[in-house]
Amino acid sequence: MSSAVLATLALPALALATLGGPALAAAGGSNAAAGESQDIAQLETLAKSAAAQELAPLTDRERFIVGPIQSNLELQRCNSLKPIIGTAHHMKDRVTIELRCAGPTAWHLYVPVRIVGTTPVAVTVHALVTGSVLTAADLKVEQHDISELPQGYFDDPAVAVGLTAARPISGGAILTNQQLVASRAVQRGQAVTLVADSGGMLVRMAGRAMSDGLVNQRVKVQNLSSGKIVEGIARSEQVVEIIFQ
Repeated sequence: MSSAVLATLALPALALATLGGPALAAAGGSNAAAGESQDIAQLETLAKSAAAQELAPLTDRERFIVGPIQSNLELQRCNSLKPIIGTAHHMKDRVTIELRCAGPTAWHLYVPVRIVGTTPVAVTVHALVTGSVLTAADLKVEQHDISELPQGYFDDPAVAVGLTAARPISGGAILTNQQLVASRAVQRGQAVTLVADSGGMLVRMAGRAMSDGLVNQRVKVQNLSSGKIVEGIARSEQVVEIIFQ
């Protein structure tokens, strides 16, 4: 069969590969011919290796995504596989690799390979119950694909330490700000230190919290010196910053 005919037969398969999935085109014989089946993992490794030679070197926060290659293709095992760049491409993060078998039952498979970026994310070490105050021991860092991360994820576990689980969180879950609330900083009736900036001079006064408040949340407090009730922002368990209107 001429190379021109082979190229024509490959066009539908190439179109499928362009849409993001692997495509298979037989060049004679049945894909389910008798004999040992082709190892899909070997195909993925071969496609990844060919892509690495074609694309720019990966950074420490990138990795290859291959295929996916359908596990039910039942390709006959081939001992003479040859990877070929399947299409001319102009994109720096993806390429289509043609895996060609020149064995007795010839076949070729188009496999897309793309580069995805990864980023460190905070992941729970074990399950957390509602009301748990997170510590460093509850969290670990893993690299995950940026495109698959939920909104509000934490890239630094230290930011989540001290926050409280607003609902049960399963072990191994990617931590997000929707799952957590700030720990309570002050409680109603608690003695606090009122801090105010008076013309560049920091003034401290004794006060009492008139309402519960989370860190960085507005709370009402009483100035024990004047008896006035004012509004401030809870900065820690003992300090409320007074807001001047």
